[in-house]
Amino acid sequence: MNKKTVKDLDVNGKKVLVRVDFNVPLTSSKPKHITDDARIKAALPTIDYLLENNAKVILISHLGRPKEKGDKEFSLKPVADELQEIYKDKFHFFQSDDVVDEKVKNEVDSLNNGELCLLENTRYDKGETKNNEEFAKKLASLADLYVNDAFGTSHRAHASNVGVSNILPSAVGFLIEKEINVMGKALEDPKRPFVAILGGAKVSDKIGVINNLISKVDSILIGGGMAYTFLKSQGKEIGLSLLEEDKIDLAKELLQKAKDNGVELLLPVDAVVTDEPKDGAETEVVDIDSISPDKEACDIGPKTSEKFAEVIKNAKTVIWNGPMGIFEMKEFASGTNSVAKALVDSDAITIVGGGDSASAIEKSGYKDRITHVSTGGGASLQFLEGKPLPGIEAIDDKEN
Repeated sequence: MNKKTVKDLDVNGKKVLVRVDFNVPLTSSKPKHITDDARIKAALPTIDYLLENNAKVILISHLGRPKEKGDKEFSLKPVADELQEIYKDKFHFFQSDDVVDEKVKNEVDSLNNGELCLLENTRYDKGETKNNEEFAKKLASLADLYVNDAFGTSHRAHASNVGVSNILPSAVGFLIEKEINVMGKALEDPKRPFVAILGGAKVSDKIGVINNLISKVDSILIGGGMAYTFLKSQGKEIGLSLLEEDKIDLAKELLQKAKDNGVELLLPVDAVVTDEPKDGAETEVVDIDSISPDKEACDIGPKTSEKFAEVIKNAKTVIWNGPMGIFEMKEFASGTNSVAKALVDSDAITIVGGGDSASAIEKSGYKDRITHVSTGGGASLQFLEGKPLPGIEAIDDKEN
């Protein structure tokens, strides 16, 4: 990675603006509580490094999609409460519906070396998502240096990442450095066999990923709703299963492309079917050639799980993006869980792309046994597609 990292900056006595990803899930009941603090924990190494090196740290993040300025529903107060627990009197929450105003500027100026603060939700300002120069300047005016450690938003060009990077000397934090190094090495110089497991609902979401990986991997295992468009392209009866009618020809092309590249592409050989996917639904396991027209396939079956596990067992690098079925319902979770178990039982370097796959691995209880679980859904997908991430591209390059 040729981007400056936080260690390339002289932060002693400097005000450092840090873009973190505190877009955490919250309870719907009030007062709101954080239900998963993984994103906060992921940011701590960069924050701690800056504090230990005598910086004044100004944290900024978005949370959800506030409809208007100061929308209390999306205040970062629950995050501030958690940071207060961790950093005690070193921490301050500087709240303003404008995110940055004169009062906030004065409060930031009063920070001592080795102290940190959090500002309000950057999306309280409409200029954030538009990468508005005026809002970027407001944020930049608070600090001497800028560090981006929010991998989860790096696929978007917003004021708090791209905008500020264009104004202040910039670097990436430890989290982004790890994301790029682990996933980058897997894509550029993988230990082989290299296996990609792709799931989720739609082929259209994963076209870019399949196209990019097809020339790099040894095997692709396809599950989830997207598998049925591939099966349909082979002329199979898929009943009421998910289908993207307009992607059937593309699925055919991708199957051919895999063949031409000598890549083993495995589709489900059996499935868990039901009349209607719901909690408590009646299910049965059928061979892939025996899905009846009035049934919907909602998970891969045990034979498929076994076949997939066999390939994973022999792999040296595995990337997984997308669940194998409707894993949120226990009736359709066993395919996804079996893939998670196969990953932890293997000796491979295992990388789980963010989003649903990260939730699934969390739910299965295996998260700590995976080499790397990405913190960014859309960002990791874009990275796997081989596309540049604007929030990282904008960071200063290392000096040769």
